[in-house]
Amino acid sequence: MAGLSLAGGVAGFARTRSIPSLVAGVAVGSLYGYAGYLVKENKDYGHETAVVASAILAGAMIPRAIKSGFKKPVPVTMSVVALAAGGYYVKKVIDYM
Repeated sequence: MAGLSLAGGVAGFARTRSIPSLVAGVAVGSLYGYAGYLVKENKDYGHETAVVASAILAGAMIPRAIKSGFKKPVPVTMSVVALAAGGYYVKKVIDYM
């Protein structure tokens, strides 16, 4: 997810020269990367951090996908992936409770 988010931000920047896309992609990618580090090191709040990153990504991409009429592949794909990842990480959080 970290790499996918980063790649999405870079792709958005490359296509439209959108600085906000680049910054958001790097930020969300970094958050996913940090979550992965926390999970790998068996530290607290790794899965919760990934849930937050998924919520941010979904919150940014779902309105874009809807606005495009679900015709632009990047926002639609990122929306679906963010929801799937979010669901997975929520399940992990619940499992550890």
